[in-house]
Amino acid sequence: MEELVRELLKGLGEDTARPGLEKTPRRVAKALRELTSGIGKDGRAELESAVFESDSEGMVVCRDVHFVSLCEHHMLPFIGQACIAYLPRGKLVGISKLVRVTEIFARRLQVQENLGQQILDAIDATLSPAGSMVHLKALHLCMVARGVRQEQATMETLHVSGAFKEDPGLPWSVLRGKA
Repeated sequence: MEELVRELLKGLGEDTARPGLEKTPRRVAKALRELTSGIGKDGRAELESAVFESDSEGMVVCRDVHFVSLCEHHMLPFIGQACIAYLPRGKLVGISKLVRVTEIFARRLQVQENLGQQILDAIDATLSPAGSMVHLKALHLCMVARGVRQEQATMETLHVSGAFKEDPGLPWSVLRGKA
């Protein structure tokens, strides 16, 4: 990978021997490995590792889950927060697993729309809740640094199932902190 980065830099007209770029190929390769460390990992298996039986029917909400992903179209980061909620039906999952499943799916070449659906599908398949939702809000550097150059524009996506789909007001109640 380092050699490919070196060739890319040369293609940009850079001198890869200059002091500031000597170690850049190694740093870029390391960063890309970290940013794509979710490739090949199973988000559902991560959730399954901490499922507990419970009689609780109270809504579970995990807010402000920060994530970084790479846009599959430009390989530029998009950075955001997730709000994940579900209505248990006999099963709970360790709360940190909601963060970990988000991280697994985010750490790959991705689009935000698919990221939210993947998280939702893993929750639904693992817990069979009465309903679930995944709300993502992210800043996309492909829109900030190039193209339309919108420094403040964010994108929001909302994926819902079960009770959250049947009652369209429920997800918005959760997002406003009223549920």
